Amino acid sequence: MMEMVASVTKLWQRIPKAVLFGVAILFQCALLVLMVADRMQILRDGREVTLQTQPVDPRDLLRGDYVVLRYDISQLPAGALAGKPSAERNSVVFVKLAPNANGLYEAVSVHAEPVPVTAPEILIRGRVSYSCGSPSPIFCDKLTIKYGLESYFVPEGEGRKLEQARNQQKLRVVAAVLPSGRAAIKRLLLDGEPVYEEPLY
Repeated sequence: MMEMVASVTKLWQRIPKAVLFGVAILFQCALLVLMVADRMQILRDGREVTLQTQPVDPRDLLRGDYVVLRYDISQLPAGALAGKPSAERNSVVFVKLAPNANGLYEAVSVHAEPVPVTAPEILIRGRVSYSCGSPSPIFCDKLTIKYGLESYFVPEGEGRKLEQARNQQKLRVVAAVLPSGRAAIKRLLLDGEPVYEEPLY
């Protein structure tokens, strides 16, 4: 065994540093391509749901060129999950959404595992920001949930206008959601009109 480790070490030392550097760069590029392809799949194949944004604490303003987003579905009653053991401190949950009379998707229920839905209902996957209980975490009565939709990159100088619209509840987000529950922002709507569309590539 030691001989094998020694021979592998010698072989590794014989590889030129330029080759190792090139392999590291290729590996990073491959990861980047996979991330882009994954996002493209969500945007291309996901079902569209329109979500209402909520005002954000004025201390949590624009960070660089990102608008901070919060939704009606960002804080929800735990329902049947309240007080039950949580698998981890920041557990994954699945929120069942259904459209209201205005076409906006609202939360119906929160679940620790995927549950069956019937159209037009949809499940969106989120992660609880914190859990109650120590040392064994449990689900709090009220859950703060993040869906990976909490910030959006905008051109320089455009953020303030969108923040004002968000705080006046005039900003809505159209998200694409896969059957697995993973979601990505597809477009922003200002007073019902598209203002930013996420390209598929």
